[in-house]
Amino acid sequence: MKKLPIGIQTFEKIRSDEYAYVDKTALLSQLAKGGYYFLSRPRRFGKSLFLSTLKAYFQGKRELFEGLAIAELEKDWASYPVLYLDLNTGNYNSAEALEERLGYILSEWEEEYAIAPEKKQSVATRFEVVIKQAAKTTGRKVVILVDEYDKPLLQVIDNEPLLAEYRNILKGFYSNLKTCDEHIRFAFLSGVTKFSHVSIFSDLNNLQDISLNNAYADICGFTEEEIRQTFAPYIQKFAKQEQVDEDAMMGKLKARYDGYHFSPDMSKDVYNPFSVLNALSSCQLQNYWFSTGTPTFLVKLLKDGKYKIQDLSEGDITATDLSGKDSLFTEPVALLYQTGYLTIKGFDKDFDSYSLGFPNKEVELSFLRFLLPKYVGGTENQSSFYIEHFVRDLRKGDIDGFMERMTAFLGDTPYELIRDCENHFQNVLFTVCRLMGYHTIAEYRTSRGRIDMVVKTDDYTYVFEFKFDKSAQEALQQIDSKEYMIPFTADGRQIVKIGVNFSKETRNIEGWEVR
Repeated sequence: MKKLPIGIQTFEKIRSDEYAYVDKTALLSQLAKGGYYFLSRPRRFGKSLFLSTLKAYFQGKRELFEGLAIAELEKDWASYPVLYLDLNTGNYNSAEALEERLGYILSEWEEEYAIAPEKKQSVATRFEVVIKQAAKTTGRKVVILVDEYDKPLLQVIDNEPLLAEYRNILKGFYSNLKTCDEHIRFAFLSGVTKFSHVSIFSDLNNLQDISLNNAYADICGFTEEEIRQTFAPYIQKFAKQEQVDEDAMMGKLKARYDGYHFSPDMSKDVYNPFSVLNALSSCQLQNYWFSTGTPTFLVKLLKDGKYKIQDLSEGDITATDLSGKDSLFTEPVALLYQTGYLTIKGFDKDFDSYSLGFPNKEVELSFLRFLLPKYVGGTENQSSFYIEHFVRDLRKGDIDGFMERMTAFLGDTPYELIRDCENHFQNVLFTVCRLMGYHTIAEYRTSRGRIDMVVKTDDYTYVFEFKFDKSAQEALQQIDSKEYMIPFTADGRQIVKIGVNFSKETRNIEGWEVR
């Protein structure tokens, strides 16, 4: 059993120290013919490792690629000057901090190519000098690799004045990729999202964005075939511990970590590599990727934008918005996709629009558990305590117990968390029911109207209708008059109709009726 490369993003270390490696070099061979590329993928998805692989290739380290796909594809190996810009590290809490980090990297290159920068020279000008001098000194065009180009921007995304400063600094810095074109052999930039304000996207018209290109859909992450081939001994060990066969073990990994799609084609399912490696190492199915970073700012965007939570698993978005160019603040769903909390579930060619949803159990349940306390206050543990009791109530058909408990649950919500009452209550109820693991649909459409919420357990179908500052009886009358129960009469479950009235004054459930 080869060692698992958990947390190791250096291709040379993985190959030299004989770690398990999922071979992506056939895709590298296609790209390396030349050009300027941009790739957007979520954090911890293998972008840094792929750039490290490109670095080793362009440095001509042929011995590291023995036995890999590219060894059969590549005949002429050459060494080029590689400028590798890693923005993963650093706390970019000021414009000075950003320029200091860029300056530090530039100083290493200046030392390598015997450059003495002039005083008060901007980082953009220093970068231009380095590119030209590296090409002149080596007699070969330069390769530029930028890892997480947008890390400084994302760290201050909720600070518009600082974000504007960063954009101006990076606009000048990255503009060299266009002005120094004659000295550049190849360029590859990776990041989480796409800021068109930065020069590489507003001015650099020769940059090819391969983020949604089907040919490169699995350039980062693992496919099921790759997992079975590369990590077979670990799957066997895990399956033995779980007392299941290997196919059943793969099914468990698939439900929790698979489901990512990075192209309209959707032919390639991609597993989260970070979670898979950790699960195989520990032989435990836990939420590894989500726990490494919580989407606090994304939740703020959702709440400020008065989004309905069900839209995250059922919503559509145009191709223009999905690219995230200028829509990060007006369309936070685009940022949720780019950061890995949502993925592509379908594509409509006629309307050039995507359907998005949660990729797997790890992301959906973790996101909703994290989200719920932001709407009702308290902690995730307190919310989980309530969820357990909600499950028991609905399993046995005790809707009065469920509603009493929900009233108490909402009663603890701090006043300042509730802004739009109707949207707030629906989000809370929807999130609670999804966390219980029940099939839940908000705003279920029928030929006679739209049901506020439908929840299905093994034995019951619950049809909810909500009113605000009216009465629970009116809500029940609407269910009956519009015959909302008809679509569910044939599935064998007992139908329970619940009318609920919310009070905007008390900001809680005022009453309910059940039939």
